[in-house]
Amino acid sequence: MAFVLPQPVIPRSVPPSSPRGRAYRQWQKGQDHARREQWQHAASAFEQASSLDADTSYALTAAHALIKAGRATDAQRRAGQLRLRHPRERLAYTLEAQALLALGRAEEAVRCLDELPADLARDHAYWVSLAMALQRCQRHGDAIPAFMNALAGALDNAVLHFHLGQSFKDLGLKSQAAECLRTAVLLGLGASDCAARGQLAFMEREAGDWRAAAATLASLRQTLQATPDAKPVETSPFTHAVLVDDPLEQLKVARHYAMHVLRNVRALPRREAHAHDGRLRLAYLSADFHQHATSQLMAQMLECHDRQAFEVTLLSTGPDDGSEMRRRIAGACEHFENLRGQSFEAIARRARALDIDILVDLKGATHDTLLPVLAHRPAPLQVTWLGFPGSTGAPFIDYIVGDRIVTPLAAADHFSEKIAQLPHCYQPNDAARALPRASTRAEWGAPQGALLLCAFHQSYKISEEVFDLWCELLRERSDAVLWLLRWNVNVQSTLTAAALARGIAPQRLLFAPIAPLADHLSRLACADLYLDAWPCNAHTTAGEALWAGVPVVTLKGETFAQRVAASLLHNVDQDEWVCSDRDSYRQRVLELAADPDRRASIRQHLHSQRGQSVLFDGAHFARDLERLYLRMWERATSGAAPTHLPAMVTA
Repeated sequence: MAFVLPQPVIPRSVPPSSPRGRAYRQWQKGQDHARREQWQHAASAFEQASSLDADTSYALTAAHALIKAGRATDAQRRAGQLRLRHPRERLAYTLEAQALLALGRAEEAVRCLDELPADLARDHAYWVSLAMALQRCQRHGDAIPAFMNALAGALDNAVLHFHLGQSFKDLGLKSQAAECLRTAVLLGLGASDCAARGQLAFMEREAGDWRAAAATLASLRQTLQATPDAKPVETSPFTHAVLVDDPLEQLKVARHYAMHVLRNVRALPRREAHAHDGRLRLAYLSADFHQHATSQLMAQMLECHDRQAFEVTLLSTGPDDGSEMRRRIAGACEHFENLRGQSFEAIARRARALDIDILVDLKGATHDTLLPVLAHRPAPLQVTWLGFPGSTGAPFIDYIVGDRIVTPLAAADHFSEKIAQLPHCYQPNDAARALPRASTRAEWGAPQGALLLCAFHQSYKISEEVFDLWCELLRERSDAVLWLLRWNVNVQSTLTAAALARGIAPQRLLFAPIAPLADHLSRLACADLYLDAWPCNAHTTAGEALWAGVPVVTLKGETFAQRVAASLLHNVDQDEWVCSDRDSYRQRVLELAADPDRRASIRQHLHSQRGQSVLFDGAHFARDLERLYLRMWERATSGAAPTHLPAMVTA
């Protein structure tokens, strides 16, 4: 963010050797350093100027330089002191708020800005700071008008349009978000162009604007395919992981992003693995230790870690949402480190100080990525698992944890990491979660006598090709209703219109609101069939459907994201419902739709699997994962380089 900083006024009569004269010379030195972006030196010079002269311009430039130099604590203290001495110095409020934002203290930043005297005009810098602070506080309804005020004086500011889009996105207004991102891309985001275009394609898919999404994605793919391999580029790997069905292209894009991350990181001195007395020190790194799919999946596994052999730490960078899941996750480990608001380097140094042996990344290149932490190389062994459906492309990550279906060794060239296979499904599940309670369809607003085809997917997974096939199924089965999730504000009207254009009456589509997990599972159990999507399958929800006893039909592809449901089905002995092409998918769905006895038999089988399958056994999963960690560690401490670790089936 650019600030218009005041300049000191020095009368010509001031002797150069006087304190005011020396202060001015220090300020000039600071300006020279700032022009060369030597912010540590600039901050030092400005601080010396401020110590020699009480002119507020020196203190303001010092606070600004301290923020740029990464010394946010010092900047906050200096700006705060200045604000107390000069309560009408408007820029002091903005600078203190910026320092607080850098420290992850968004709520305090909002309070600081709110304290600006009412009679003082709010300038562009103020509105930008307030908008960003409100956005960080998840107060998007308040952030949007603040962004509008900021844009009033800078309508051509692409970054502001981009951030405005993020607030619309988080309010579920995906079409409005896409429009903001489209404006940002048209105005130009420089080095962030590819990342923004990836987000735009994703947002257009979320809004169900298939034609626009296809055009944006095709243009982005063409640009990236023409980009030299391993060139540092700020890309959007998650968009490629879930919208593109070419695993080698996914890897190329992930490598671009990993090189971009590395370009801005100075790694810590390398720490080699060495055998030691005591337990193996594991750390899981994530921003999702709250009510989130990642925590829901791994909660029981964490609770079942062998505390005699493993010392488990969670490194948390996300919010405390006050949920029962947050309390459960925090209680499932030995050490819970709340590192929210800290810099990537500070998090890496904390992991190094804890002497972590194996650092497990649960985010990959998703929102709130922590790949820059791993780029500092804080641990001797670094692993990615669960949070990202594909390769990170990162040379600083040694292993990806998968299984024989999502990460087959025959597909090793699709991954930059070495493959470490679990003997069963790579995805843990929580057997301690609620069982679906008995309920009627009427309770959920669903028709009693209909064939209920459930497809509770996030809207970005519903491509035009997938929706075309679902509409074909509805035409084949006049008694069927397609049960969808009202994932955002736009999805119901968009998909209803798309269905009508394909000859499907609006009443053949039923939309369910997002619900708490226990209600979601009970509602899900009322479905007759679960229809999977592609090229990104249902992941967490597919496991939930099987837990609820609902038959799942999936289409397996070549990418990690399109093989997850196949892995889940394999582990409950339901391989016959894994299809290899569109026609077989259609035939298998119609086969099950016409055979209620077969569906009832599958439902009974799936109910029995809750107590029999390792898919639903968190303790068994913990043992398998621990054995895999030990294999990695033993190899590392022997001095051998990471290598592929095939699955070892255990009792």
